[in-house]
Amino acid sequence: MIGCLGKLTQLGDSNEDGSLCRYIQSRRLPWVIDMHTCKILLVLLLFAGQANAVDSTTVAFGSCLRQWKPAPILDSVRSLAPDAFIFAGDNVYTDTGLFRFKREPERIAKAYQQLAESSDYRALKDSTQLFATWDDHDYGRNNAGAEYQWKEEAKQQFMRFFDIPEDSPVRRRPGIYAAHYLGDDDQRIQILLLDTRTFRSPLEYGEPDQQCPRSRLVATQDGSTTVLGDAQWRWLSDQLKQPAALRLIVSSIQLIPDGHCYEKWGNFPHERQRLIQLIRDSGAKHTIIISGDRHLGEISRLPSVGKSFPLYEVTASGLNSAGAGKGEHNPYRVTTDNVRVDHFGSVRFIQGEPPTVELTLHDIEGKVIQRYLIDYSSWEPLSSTAG
Repeated sequence: MIGCLGKLTQLGDSNEDGSLCRYIQSRRLPWVIDMHTCKILLVLLLFAGQANAVDSTTVAFGSCLRQWKPAPILDSVRSLAPDAFIFAGDNVYTDTGLFRFKREPERIAKAYQQLAESSDYRALKDSTQLFATWDDHDYGRNNAGAEYQWKEEAKQQFMRFFDIPEDSPVRRRPGIYAAHYLGDDDQRIQILLLDTRTFRSPLEYGEPDQQCPRSRLVATQDGSTTVLGDAQWRWLSDQLKQPAALRLIVSSIQLIPDGHCYEKWGNFPHERQRLIQLIRDSGAKHTIIISGDRHLGEISRLPSVGKSFPLYEVTASGLNSAGAGKGEHNPYRVTTDNVRVDHFGSVRFIQGEPPTVELTLHDIEGKVIQRYLIDYSSWEPLSSTAG
């Protein structure tokens, strides 16, 4: 016992030579104890905290960043101290604001340059591991797909800005789709960054109607059209066979919500069903879809069918440009309303008892707006909180 106390005292001495205990004693509080006992209690408290600590990995994400506006929300991302941050598309706007008057493709580089000069962005880059894919406005033009003539120039600017390594497979093939990993063994997280622009077939438009009078977008009936293209589909199928405890599939456009009037996988119903079925057929049960584009935030759940498992999607769209979607119906949304203030999202993989996955939407100060907790084993919801 004496030897054990001696060891604890030595460890207590490592706390800045007992300075904390000396500070406590200096306060002359009625419950203050002698230095020796204080050190022992501090070490026991330290050990107790370590024993109760829960391992977790956090990935934050967001989209729709207007580079000419301040982005203080990025400071809140840094305060969260995530293991990584994902730019999920529309990371700059090359075709709106004053940039729409500039020449293509030169305006793409100028848009990235403006973001590079942002102190908010530089601070995030210096402190956090970054991953990225693109959507239409950083690709180069609103709603653009495979037909966009400057897509190769856009790719070069994307790779330069996000420091894509020289030996990356992204540099050796068309498009920017990529796979990354965080953690090891039972906490290995796979991040699959889809490219929904380079290979996407043209959108289909109809006559203005009461449902979508402005966008006129309709779901195509042409089964030969594609969102990802053959090569990316094969790559995705192979990636879903790789071992991972949790998978984050990053799609710039929404997958599960399919009733709104804007870009979505639902514009290509056969491709939407193909992706859902591929995830389920691959047995990739622990998969979260991350999306952007909509200038709103929401968490959606696609129920299981038969012996399959549910799918979850977190849309975080509006790092400094949220505000759309008031009154919009989404039967898959897990809360009654969407988020229309500037926000970012996070997925936290918690190795507790039981292990859980926490989906959160944070406001500009990092506070919780919505939180949704999933039991890892059953992949069914545990709780939902709307702040």
